[in-house]
Amino acid sequence: MIHVFSYRDKNYIYDVGSGSLHECDKTTADYLKAKEEGQDVDITYISDEEIKNILADVEGLKEQGLLFKDEVNTYPMKSDEVKALCIHICHDCNFRCRYCFADEGAYHAEREFMSEETAKAAVDFLIANSGKRKVLEMDFFGGEPLMNLGVLKNTVYYAKEQAAKAGKKFLFTTTTNALLLNDETIKFFNEEMENVVLSLDGRKEVHDAIRKTVNGKGSFDYVIGNIKKFVSLRGEKSYYVRGTFTAKNLDFSKDVLFIADQGLDSISMEPVVTELPDLEIKAEHLPAIEKEYENLCDEYLRRLAEGKGFNFFHFNIDLEGGPCLSKRVSACGAGNEYFSVVPSGDLYPCHQFAGDKDFYMGSVYEGITRPDIREKFKNSCLFTRKKCGDCFAKFICSGGCNANNYHFNGDINEPYEMTCAMMKKRIECAMHILAEKKARTRMRQCRKSMPQRQKQMLRRRPKSSRPRNIPHLRRSAPHFAKN
Repeated sequence: MIHVFSYRDKNYIYDVGSGSLHECDKTTADYLKAKEEGQDVDITYISDEEIKNILADVEGLKEQGLLFKDEVNTYPMKSDEVKALCIHICHDCNFRCRYCFADEGAYHAEREFMSEETAKAAVDFLIANSGKRKVLEMDFFGGEPLMNLGVLKNTVYYAKEQAAKAGKKFLFTTTTNALLLNDETIKFFNEEMENVVLSLDGRKEVHDAIRKTVNGKGSFDYVIGNIKKFVSLRGEKSYYVRGTFTAKNLDFSKDVLFIADQGLDSISMEPVVTELPDLEIKAEHLPAIEKEYENLCDEYLRRLAEGKGFNFFHFNIDLEGGPCLSKRVSACGAGNEYFSVVPSGDLYPCHQFAGDKDFYMGSVYEGITRPDIREKFKNSCLFTRKKCGDCFAKFICSGGCNANNYHFNGDINEPYEMTCAMMKKRIECAMHILAEKKARTRMRQCRKSMPQRQKQMLRRRPKSSRPRNIPHLRRSAPHFAKN
């Protein structure tokens, strides 16, 4: 399977089987769209000689295994080793965000804090069920985790002690709204947290419209300074600022760029998942959203060229390395390798299933008592999502989020169409960025090795006389190299 697409004046061919990305001219793109994808594209302008050249290029790449390569259709081998837990250290929050899937921190139940005893039991459960895994992950979540900071700290210290005894290592992450960040918590996070996720929706008017404190006031003024201070002291350690866009701010590229302008250069901006009528992302919004991703892509590349680049999570793809094929088809590890632990110690497949009794799986005290649910998630993979079969993005997105699929379609194996549409657009933008980065690298290398006189002549050459793109495909390495 191939996917032919255009971005601005560039044309690309993505080969799904090999993971190769090729740049081509418009003639080649039109021909392949018409012949291979069955699209209604006028190719009457293409001469027989041009078709002959195109087919020769295609055949050459087929022989190299870089175009029309057979796709692997093998179910992944999944172990029962647990690698990560999401610790709901607090089912309460000092915010009342309207779009919160967790019922403003309470998860449709009583507001409660996890005890130190339960948190330590979760550590013991993870170590005991981790098998031969040496590196384990623990994500502190809420609600707002910093409302239960004492237990969070003691859990980290206990986990490190127990891991050392077992010959293992913990990597910790915390997601926070940043309201309670202070010198003490910043120091602790910078010493102990492998990653920190900080919530900020963007511009003040956008953020304050949704993310309000318990007294009904906007929270922007309270958190922006805390986030800036934290990032200024973070050094080289990982963090990212996570925003959410809704139907109220379909111009979300402005929010991403606003965050970048604050000196916060690691950013994610997620589409809201809600059924609130004034906030829900609907099919009618897709053209505007796709345009926003293009606007963001253009500005991303412009800033990168000026040395003002930033990291945008959804534009990061690796076609030459990245996860091995087994991981790409495994989809999410929720419900098998990864579980959520609520304050009582009960286990759920992930944080978005927390509190749903249909997905109760056991507890950190008793272990897994619903192996049938675990088997359901364990057996789920890319190839159980039938709608994904003809999708070019399948080996990149792995079939989407289990929770979103279930909450909108009633089946973890039934992809949520809105997420699919947005994912495809983001991937096309990411591929264009990847190609542009490679082209700029080649140009820099070429200029570096070029004699000074030749450089001067190149600068003087009129733009109209520069070589034009020709129907020759340029290759990238396969992304399944680690298979």
